[in-house]
Amino acid sequence: MFKSILAAFDGSEGAEAALRKAAELATLCEAELMVLTLYRHHSILEGSMFVIDAEKPDNIDEIMRDHAKDTAERGASIAKESGCENIRAFVKGGPTARTIVSFSKEHENDLIIMGSRGLGSIEGYLLGSVSHKVTSLSECPVLLV
Repeated sequence: MFKSILAAFDGSEGAEAALRKAAELATLCEAELMVLTLYRHHSILEGSMFVIDAEKPDNIDEIMRDHAKDTAERGASIAKESGCENIRAFVKGGPTARTIVSFSKEHENDLIIMGSRGLGSIEGYLLGSVSHKVTSLSECPVLLV
């Protein structure tokens, strides 16, 4: 049925529930599961508003990328604990919904699974949720958990 499933994972409770469902479905279908975690680029002004650990004076993008990498690895561990064996984790930077959809196209995923609500931001209230945008932009089916 499905050969390649993409699970968008931001570490939230909703994303974890969706990831567990994705792992279950990937196992049933003997499909590959790709766990994708995203981070957003911050402008110099936004970066200057963050309190950065003096032990790690990297720029905010590097800190966000490292956090996303840790989150993706945690997602892969959760999927493995759920019984899925064929898992790959990815980290990408960019606008969330469009990056999920473009990643899915690039990797020819048959299905995108994601939580209906994630960590979000004020942007979600002003422009609509990421899950809504993904469902409207994606050419493949999207399952919201």
